[in-house]
Amino acid sequence: MGRLLTAMLTPFHEDGEVNHEAAQHLARLVVGDGSDGLVLAGTTGEAPTLSDAEKLQLIRAVKEAVPTAQVVAGTGTNDTRHSIHLSEQAMAAGADALLAVVPYYNKPTQEGMFQHFRAIAEVGPVIMYNIQGRTAVNMTAETTLRCGSLAGVIGVKEASGNIEQMTMVCAGASESFRVWSGDDGFTLPLLAVGGYGVISVSGHLAGRAFQRMIQAHLEGRPAEAAALAQRLQPLINALMSIAANPIPLKTAMNQLGFPAGPFRLPLTPLDAAAAERLSEAVALAGDLISFRAGIAATSGLSS
Repeated sequence: MGRLLTAMLTPFHEDGEVNHEAAQHLARLVVGDGSDGLVLAGTTGEAPTLSDAEKLQLIRAVKEAVPTAQVVAGTGTNDTRHSIHLSEQAMAAGADALLAVVPYYNKPTQEGMFQHFRAIAEVGPVIMYNIQGRTAVNMTAETTLRCGSLAGVIGVKEASGNIEQMTMVCAGASESFRVWSGDDGFTLPLLAVGGYGVISVSGHLAGRAFQRMIQAHLEGRPAEAAALAQRLQPLINALMSIAANPIPLKTAMNQLGFPAGPFRLPLTPLDAAAAERLSEAVALAGDLISFRAGIAATSGLSS
């Protein structure tokens, strides 16, 4: 798996149905703009409102559009049996790996988390996803490393917001175990303590800048990496704080001319004032927004 994976939004037609043509085009644009691969049917892709059949068709369509890119399918739920079934179907549909979130709402014990991931890892390569803000429970560094000893678990998307925990995971992980940041703003700090990369939201808009930041760090140019991180932070803040993800991102993509389409309830559009603040933040990002190069090519897509 690559260092910059973008968690792709799911475009909808105005009637709320998945827009597969727009999804294929978006996949090509994002991969062409610096991302090593894509994560489908995650939070950014409005996974809670997608049926299993819609998720599988999305995987097939995107893999057809970007056959050489890495496609990770979000298949984790709070039901282990359902997660296994969906994971099997996702791998059959062409996914290269699976993203499985810590079970939400159930509030499992650490042992329950381990058993959950062990079962899914028997289906295919798994990236675990630790995000207490959405699941109500934190997977500890000890449990993360215990799961990392399983042959099928290839890494973790860490969105705990706790750099000490991330550091402990990096310190205890095997060489083959990858730690991706689940928060765009933690990308460089996580790289500094031994992390591998980021599963990004902002990668839709600023993929090249994120890739430059990662490469500057890897190639020993810390000042350049820090300067890019500092310039990216206001954009990240706007995308992640004006409203819950993916509302600001999808709004920004529509503002830039891409037919991302509407939201599915319970997500609703930004009000006019918030949309204006978002537009200003994107404008202030200036040349960091490399996605602009692809706008003209979207004009023929239905919305």
